[in-house]
Amino acid sequence: MPTLAKKPATMPIPVQLSDTEFQQFILPHLSMPKRGPKCKLGYHYVFNLILWVLYTGMQWQCLPVPKDSHGKPTIHYTTVYKVFARWSDDGSLEDAFIASVQHLVDQHQLDLSVLHGDGTNTVATKGGDGMGYAGHKHQKGEKVIAIIANNGYVLAPLPVAPVNAADTVLVPEGLKGLKRVAKLTGLVLEGAYFNLDGGFDSKANRKAIFNAGMIPNIKANPRNRTSPQRGRKRWFNGTGCEFSVTPKRLAWVKVYGHSVMRERCGQKNGGTPWQRRGRECA
Repeated sequence: MPTLAKKPATMPIPVQLSDTEFQQFILPHLSMPKRGPKCKLGYHYVFNLILWVLYTGMQWQCLPVPKDSHGKPTIHYTTVYKVFARWSDDGSLEDAFIASVQHLVDQHQLDLSVLHGDGTNTVATKGGDGMGYAGHKHQKGEKVIAIIANNGYVLAPLPVAPVNAADTVLVPEGLKGLKRVAKLTGLVLEGAYFNLDGGFDSKANRKAIFNAGMIPNIKANPRNRTSPQRGRKRWFNGTGCEFSVTPKRLAWVKVYGHSVMRERCGQKNGGTPWQRRGRECA
């Protein structure tokens, strides 16, 4: 039975996995090609290369691929991209994510008394599917929302919306993903406080959070009102609402968004020649 390492004083973002960790937690959930040549470096090394791209936001062609005795790369960077694209499309990475949440549940590592949600924008220099232009920020791109436990673990997939859309549109999809993960892993969300900032404040979002069995803790957004809103005052407890780990988690989300949008930009424009040739590991 695999066990978690001793909890460190801080919560670093993992960017490399050991071979033992990869074999235990990741490999069982990844799809493998049924025919064709074997991956030369092994999927453990390829997976760590993918993590490095998502962490640094570098271009695929700048990957630190090892070279053979003749000075040639042992694996082409396009092969690494094809493996990443295949695992993204067939749901392998999502299955591995759900399995990681299940492991945290089994090891009683999740603090679900308070959940935190926060959003971030990812700027795009080119077009792509789902992009938008925010006039007040003078940028185009996408936005996401991350939902994490009180001790910093991400609990749900990240919904995406155009950057010019209101923050409130992200909450329903985020709750849908959270409830799906909870159903598959046995998370108990009833009675948890759900902290969000005022940008996500809306009657529909508060009702959706309440119907999911949680208590919405959202600061009321005046939305340029000059007088107080009529009706019952909305409940909000500002103590402990701020959470320092959320921006750290969103830092990785932002560079991951850059990688995903670069992929979408290529798909919208027909893709590069090596994208159109297929996504099988060589």
